[in-house]
Amino acid sequence: MSNSIPDQFRLNGKSAVIFGGNRGLGLEMAKALSEAGADICIASRNEEMNSSALNLLSPYNNRSISHCCDVTVAENIYNTIQAAEEHFGKIDILIYSAGINVRGRIEDISLDDFNKVQQVNVTGAWLACKAVVPVMKKNGYGRIIHMGSIFSVTAIAERTPYAVSKGAILQLTRSLAIEVAKDNITVNAILPGPFATEMNLPIMNDPEKFQSFMSKIPMGRWGELNEIGGVALFLSSQASSFITGSAISVDGGWVAQ
Repeated sequence: MSNSIPDQFRLNGKSAVIFGGNRGLGLEMAKALSEAGADICIASRNEEMNSSALNLLSPYNNRSISHCCDVTVAENIYNTIQAAEEHFGKIDILIYSAGINVRGRIEDISLDDFNKVQQVNVTGAWLACKAVVPVMKKNGYGRIIHMGSIFSVTAIAERTPYAVSKGAILQLTRSLAIEVAKDNITVNAILPGPFATEMNLPIMNDPEKFQSFMSKIPMGRWGELNEIGGVALFLSSQASSFITGSAISVDGGWVAQ
């Protein structure tokens, strides 16, 4: 491969599976990787939204596909990885962007709610890695990117299920990075701050909570969706080949305080 900086960011001939890639930050990352030349498999349980996402990727003329996948069902995850490998011949990049949030005081949150957050945010990510690592080892190459959060390293009140899950994601990133380092597979995490996504609508629609979040961001604004794509591209590319077990905060300075 060329050593030129622009060429290091090209993903021509690479294939990526993006769980939760049909909306929000997942879709923005899919668009970024697709524009850089990668073939994309969007994996999510909403077939209609999957199709809409594929239409947004169509201008890049890649071999992009979608696969209906409920990440709470282990078999669905394995089937997605198998389908992507069969279609593309290999899987170079995995991004796990599926996630949910349950907000509230600990005495008001049910055990079922807590467990569901862990199942989607943590168990799904672990299963996706378990399924894709043998594929990447076979090809001697891999990039795994987890979507953590500012709450992987800090916290606020009434977020116990989510904060627990995102702390676990950071540790999954670190432990797996060490485990597969000699297999030419890197494992890193992106830690987003507040972005205008569907998950954050309860905050965006509450003026008091919105201002509370704003007060914690040194840059004084929320993130724009298109500000996540470049980070995902970097961690997916040859340019990040000596970076593993790391977490990059994309938060306007929140966790620097």
